Amino acid sequence: MRLHFTWLIMYKIELKDMEFYAYHGCFSQERVVGNRFVVNLCVEGDFSRAAESDDIEHAVNYQDLYDIVKSEMEKPSALLENVAKRIVSAVKENFPTIEKAKVTVDKLNPPLGGKLYASSVTYQL
Repeated sequence: MRLHFTWLIMYKIELKDMEFYAYHGCFSQERVVGNRFVVNLCVEGDFSRAAESDDIEHAVNYQDLYDIVKSEMEKPSALLENVAKRIVSAVKENFPTIEKAKVTVDKLNPPLGGKLYASSVTYQL
């Protein structure tokens, strides 16, 4: 009896430490004053066609990924959970070849009444 293995080729693309000034938060002051945010995005899929062709037309374009994140960060939300879900949903909608996506949104120095580097939400699909 022979066993047959099918190798799934997976590539991972990461955009690390994207910085934005945005207006997310539950407190009305956060929506007026804004805050600094850092976003990390990781997407996975079989991007072998791009690897073989060396053609941007076959690739998940990093600039397009960045533009999606930037666009979603520009839309004020009360919760980081909402921002993170919107980013992943928009990425998946624009790039059907992406099989997995993970985003982390950090709010730097959140107004929680004490010294704190960041609050963070991670969403993955």
